[in-house]
Amino acid sequence: MLKTILYFLCLNVCLNFLLNSCVQNSPASVSKKKLYNLTPPKYECRAVWVVTLNNKDFPSKKGLSIAQQKKEWQDLLDYHQKKGINTIIFQVRSAGDAVYPSPHEPWSEWITGIQGKSPEYDLLEYVVAETHRRNMEFHAWFNPYRAIAKFKKTKIAPNHITKLHPEWCIPYHENMHLNPALPEVRDYLTKVILDVVKKYDIDGVHFDDYFYPYKVEKKEFDDNASFILYGGNFKNKADWRRNNVDIFIKNLRDSLDIVKPYIKFGISPIGVWRNKKDDKRGSDSDISQPCYDILYADVRKWLEKGWIDYVAPQLYWHNGHPKGDFQKLLNWWADNSFGKHLYIGHATYKLRGEDNEKWKNVEEINQQLYAVRQNKNVKGSVFFCAKSFMANYMQTTDSLHRFFYKKPAIIPPMSWKDDTPPSPPKNIRYQFTPNHIHISWEKPFSEQPTDEAKYYAVYKVPSYTLDNLTDVKYLVKLQKQNFYFEKITEETKNYRYIVTAFDRLHNESQAIEAKNFVN
Repeated sequence: MLKTILYFLCLNVCLNFLLNSCVQNSPASVSKKKLYNLTPPKYECRAVWVVTLNNKDFPSKKGLSIAQQKKEWQDLLDYHQKKGINTIIFQVRSAGDAVYPSPHEPWSEWITGIQGKSPEYDLLEYVVAETHRRNMEFHAWFNPYRAIAKFKKTKIAPNHITKLHPEWCIPYHENMHLNPALPEVRDYLTKVILDVVKKYDIDGVHFDDYFYPYKVEKKEFDDNASFILYGGNFKNKADWRRNNVDIFIKNLRDSLDIVKPYIKFGISPIGVWRNKKDDKRGSDSDISQPCYDILYADVRKWLEKGWIDYVAPQLYWHNGHPKGDFQKLLNWWADNSFGKHLYIGHATYKLRGEDNEKWKNVEEINQQLYAVRQNKNVKGSVFFCAKSFMANYMQTTDSLHRFFYKKPAIIPPMSWKDDTPPSPPKNIRYQFTPNHIHISWEKPFSEQPTDEAKYYAVYKVPSYTLDNLTDVKYLVKLQKQNFYFEKITEETKNYRYIVTAFDRLHNESQAIEAKNFVN
């Protein structure tokens, strides 16, 4: 009997040990452990959308003074930079208007309160310069086809496109849209965008998901007359509409390559291209308005053809969503990015208090960022929008900064645009002061503007290791200045300082170690 009792006691102990081991090493707990011990990548795009429409993000309201607008922009940039963001996607044209002095379109009402009224300074020039001063990229975000948002409530300036060319416009539901079928519209939109590209030192041109309008039940987009005029070679209107958008995207790509080849061109579609039930190439999803079928935007084709440089699908569904599972969609886009950059769009705004329990947990966004990091074809993230990111719902932004963005990241280079690195920094020197070590260098010479050194990386490498600049833990600072200093500690003598230069497309130069001590 005693042997039997001892046998069952030992068996119980073993079973409990195995059970506890399983619990400790369950997928959820293991992933959580990994989640908070991730090594940040050296290269990663960390972007945020900044909305001007309806004063959603910036400026906070109409009619602020120049000083107030500038202060708000500085505060917005400082906050995002502190939290690890390295790219700003700023809405410069929300609905046939402009946040800059345009020869083609009126000033946005969201700036001064009256469409067509100037704020008496070049707002776009200022926001681009301030963004670059913080060593962040600036992408100009255009809504090409939306001419008026809620046209029955909007007071339109005399030089608005809907008044100059009403024949180019089609009303649909609450909005007025430019007709994508018209060659005149495509030429006009290209002219508007190139005006910004030529005049401002932007890094990218960005479109969101609005091409043909989202479908409203029992309402049709009335482009029958245009189909009769231009659709002769097409058997159905859907293919014709997609071709209209294709022509615009391809022509704009060609124009950008002529004017400024280094400009990036990116699209942020709704997160489903096509459902698998409609196309075997599509994703395992069941979304009612995919971009291919309803918005007539064949983003997958644009990636395959190389017409765009990056895609930022709006994956605004949670993990486990029955119709649009985040992980499944992320994997689909990763498998269909055709070597171009993929940045995942995250819905931080949903953390403010959505009904779904998934969005009441900070772990949802953390798990999404973890999934992004695990897929080698995903190059970063974009957050919608600046206001929700700064609101820090459930301390999500703090969590992102603490666990995911605790080290600076370099924006991934695009080798198909440029893969030539700049020359390395020159004459790197140490200088000791009573409390600090001061490192300085000279900007390298460049024969081509595209190879000019735009910023620098400072690495701090232990003396006993080989140069391993791929490990982000040695990256101390990314900066535009040609000097760096830090407090002297007991361990300072055990480190070597190395500096590299980067061009505007983030190609890195040869590494140069600071060896010239000046006492």
